[in-house]
Amino acid sequence: MVLVRDYASERVLLGEKLRGFGAGYFNGFGGKVEQGESIIDAAARELREEANIEARDLTARGVLRFIFDDNPQPWLVHVFHASLFDGEIAPSDEMRPVWFDVNDVPFDKMWADDEHWYPLFMAERRFVGTFTFTQTTRLVSFHLRTEEDLASV
Repeated sequence: MVLVRDYASERVLLGEKLRGFGAGYFNGFGGKVEQGESIIDAAARELREEANIEARDLTARGVLRFIFDDNPQPWLVHVFHASLFDGEIAPSDEMRPVWFDVNDVPFDKMWADDEHWYPLFMAERRFVGTFTFTQTTRLVSFHLRTEEDLASV
């Protein structure tokens, strides 16, 4: 998952999911790693496919594990930061990119875990977390910590 930050205007670019899992929620840009791809290559590709931009400075910020009671396989999500990019931001059939003031992020229209790790992301900290959901969207527990070396996770 990639979140794009505009430091000059104090904004963050999120995408409104238009179809599929999480439709109606705002989120970072991302998806599954395809065969033969590295995690960072997948993040760059997903940003390109979903927002029409090419990140020039992807950096790892976090690793999040999601456990859903209605899905037997936990999800591992790598969170990346970008602030420099090429291209014109444009929607895709899956995501509608929207800039938000960094202090006016619509947590009420996002996954329940976001409000917990987003402050660490904005503070430029590295983090690791596990979030457990029931009934797909109800957060029931979490553990979150800062971690300077994500390579050891």
